[in-house]
Amino acid sequence: MRQLTDLKIRSLKAAEKPFDVKDTQVPGLHVRVMPTGHRSFVLLGRFPGKPHPTRRALGGYGELTLEEARDKAREWRKLISRGIDPQVQEERDRQSVLRQQCITFAAVAEDFIRDKLPSERKGREVEQDIRRELLPKWGGRPITDVTALDVRNLVKAIKDRRGTPYQAHNVLITIRRLFGWAIDQAVYGIEQSPCDRLKPKSIVGRRLSRTRVLDNDELRAFWRATGRLGYPYQHIYRLLALTGLRRNEVAWARWSEIDLQTKLWTIPAERMKGDASHIVPLTDDIIAILHELPRFKPGDFLFSTTFGKKPVRGFNRAKHRLDDHMLLIWRAIGRNRGENLRNKTIPPFVIHDVRRTVRTGLSALPIPDIVRELVVAHAQRGMHRVYDLHAYKSEKRHALELWAARLRSIVEPPPANVLELANARA
Repeated sequence: MRQLTDLKIRSLKAAEKPFDVKDTQVPGLHVRVMPTGHRSFVLLGRFPGKPHPTRRALGGYGELTLEEARDKAREWRKLISRGIDPQVQEERDRQSVLRQQCITFAAVAEDFIRDKLPSERKGREVEQDIRRELLPKWGGRPITDVTALDVRNLVKAIKDRRGTPYQAHNVLITIRRLFGWAIDQAVYGIEQSPCDRLKPKSIVGRRLSRTRVLDNDELRAFWRATGRLGYPYQHIYRLLALTGLRRNEVAWARWSEIDLQTKLWTIPAERMKGDASHIVPLTDDIIAILHELPRFKPGDFLFSTTFGKKPVRGFNRAKHRLDDHMLLIWRAIGRNRGENLRNKTIPPFVIHDVRRTVRTGLSALPIPDIVRELVVAHAQRGMHRVYDLHAYKSEKRHALELWAARLRSIVEPPPANVLELANARA
């Protein structure tokens, strides 16, 4: 009997009935040829639980090479010798692979995103952090394989890359939350979080409270730089400076929230940090910005690149453009005062620092402290929270009008007090 080769297998002619050709290298391995001409590999043997020898298909010729069929037949013979049915074992292996796929970090993260984040005010930002920072590193690994060292290295890399501990702290909080949620579900095979013994202070340093406030020159440069961004970021940033609201409270605004007749903007509770609706009285400066906005028929969002269907996202590029324009204008402001700022730069700031700037500016105006806090949607404390249900609409309107006048005097000072910034170039 000649040894089986690919040439011999391909040359086998079909007959009226199926027939087998034995392999001389692996006992029990045959090539079975059907009347249709289809060729497949089979193993003839006495399988566990069967009283007589039977054929079991290993796979079609073409799906398996001759050498792969021989290797598979040898593995099956080893299992048979140990009293294990090869097909039963293959199903166990397949189910094990499926279970492993269900407990990959990516699979668990997707479950976490679907279960926890849709109802959260910052859910979209947390999801972006997971997709940008975590999934590229750990997505294909079983969640049980992620170690404390993995977490530590990833968080430190974020700190080193960004030069600030704030985002690193945020990502560590997200990782801790995700693993805690996975443990609570009791279905992913994980019983302990790799974050349990990690101390944020030891990895990224203390999380200091931000104290950055834009001074008048920076605020003037900010306002003028926004004018070079165009829709929608110009209008979002200017509304932030006029209202002191958080970024997404403005960026995700809907026309249905705004009543131009009563000059009130009611932001629903689900979009507010304090889980309570917030009323913003519309000053003339705010209304002027609203009148500049396009009105889309397909959707209700004020700030959108999808014709109002979805709110605008992705502020990083716009912030970089804002920073570049601000620096040129800020240097021109100094140059017109005779200062040489060519080699100096604006200290870094984040958009939330604009909110702090507004709140600080309100403290310099004749406004009661409780009104200042309510203007920027800080929750009332103590007895005020329980018993003071007054809406303070007129008081907040007065406060925002005073702040708008103060902001206007900073960003558009009278001609006698400021030189033309003719040399500022984009």
